[in-house]
Amino acid sequence: MTTAFYPGSFDPMTNGHLDVLVQALNVASKVIVAIGIHPGKTPLFSFEERADLIRRSLVEFLPERAGDIAIISFDNLVVDAARKHGATLLVRGLRDGTDLDYEMQMAGMNRQMAPDIQTLFLPAGTASRPITATLVRQIAAMGGNVSAFVPNAVYQALQAKHKA
Repeated sequence: MTTAFYPGSFDPMTNGHLDVLVQALNVASKVIVAIGIHPGKTPLFSFEERADLIRRSLVEFLPERAGDIAIISFDNLVVDAARKHGATLLVRGLRDGTDLDYEMQMAGMNRQMAPDIQTLFLPAGTASRPITATLVRQIAAMGGNVSAFVPNAVYQALQAKHKA
C-alpha cells in the first residue's frame, strides 16, 4: 500500500488542488492531505473548515475514493510530518515553470533530509493552471464570482464567509 503526502494551506481548496489530489489518488492507495498551520498567519478558513471543505469536495467529485484520504494538520517540516504518517511519496502540484524552479529546490532539500521519501510532481490541468488560492480569496472578497475556480462546497462557503 502506497501512501502519498499532499501538503499545502488549502485556504481555500481550489479546482487545481482537487485536480492534483485526484491524480495522487491514481498513483497511491491512500493520500494524506496535510494542512500546514503557521502561527504567524491568519487563514480565511479554520483548519476544521478547510478539512471539511476538502472532504466535501472529494465526495462530490470522486465519491468512491473519499475513504482513501486522511486530513491532518502539521506545523513542522513536511518530510518529518510525512514520515510520521508513513508516507513514501510527497505530492507537489506544478502550474508552470516558476513552480517547477521553486519545487525543484524544495525537492532537493527534502531528498537530503529524507532520502526515503520520493517527491512526485503532478502537472495541473490546463483549466486550473492560472488558479491560486490567493487570487480566489481576493476575487471572492471583492464580490467576484469564483465558481469556475473552486469546488461547489468551497464556493458556497466563500459566499457565506463574505456575506457575514
